[in-house]
Amino acid sequence: MKVKKGDKVKVLSGKDKGKSGVILRALPKENKVIVEGIALAKRHLKGVGGKVGSIAERPRAIDASNVQLLKSEAKMTSALDEATKKKAKSVKK
Repeated sequence: MKVKKGDKVKVLSGKDKGKSGVILRALPKENKVIVEGIALAKRHLKGVGGKVGSIAERPRAIDASNVQLLKSEAKMTSALDEATKKKAKSVKK
């Protein structure tokens, strides 16, 4: 895994494609990451001790291959990705 906790990443696939966020937790054994504000799942919590239950949104883990590391200063993808895009544009023309 090339990403770690605290890195800014961009989601490449899934319902949150194109969104970016900070990695809250990395799970290298499962090759998954939990990204802040991405892949939110609703969790129904039961009331305990006279308190009323609630519905909480929690981020779920997504595969590490579905995220791309962002440069911190420019909010751009890595230089390798930019070079690949330029090369692809020149081939298409």
